[in-house]
Amino acid sequence: MEIQQTPENALSHSTVTAIINAPLEKVDIADWLLNLPDAEYQRCSTQHIGAAISTTFDGQPLSLNVETIGDALMVQHYVADIYRPDYCRMLSISDSITKAGRTRVQVLWELKATRIDESTTLYTNEIHATATPEMFGFLKAHGINLQDAAAARQAASDAHNHEETPNFAKSIENKALTGKYNEAF
Repeated sequence: MEIQQTPENALSHSTVTAIINAPLEKVDIADWLLNLPDAEYQRCSTQHIGAAISTTFDGQPLSLNVETIGDALMVQHYVADIYRPDYCRMLSISDSITKAGRTRVQVLWELKATRIDESTTLYTNEIHATATPEMFGFLKAHGINLQDAAAARQAASDAHNHEETPNFAKSIENKALTGKYNEAF
């Protein structure tokens, strides 16, 4: 069940855009994301460790991503609840592992493609992190206030998003123009 983000549970919100030099009609974010090879995922950020595609028990597409965000090792289980060529909405209750221990955080990842003109598309990578009840218990047990945790997560998430978004856009562009993932970009 999705936790709605409020000022009382918000950890971070980062939105970064990049240009895809391909027409919107050739862009298919759902196909790109839900078939993304591990090596391509790793190329898109120095903090990406691994990725795989699976399904939930009821058949919904699932993207498994392992990466670091700041000092946290994140194991993300993104369920695709909307997946279209121009928009994917991915929701994960993610494991967050730090030297202080392990907890869980909800991460909403939205990937959007919007027409700029006949030959270019705007790619938007938006990430919301929300504290779960488990995380509130973890923070309390470790004497960490939410504001400090949120400030650290915001800085780390935004830096990560600024690195991966232009690389995601280039990868989506390559797939749109060639029909395959490239070895490098």
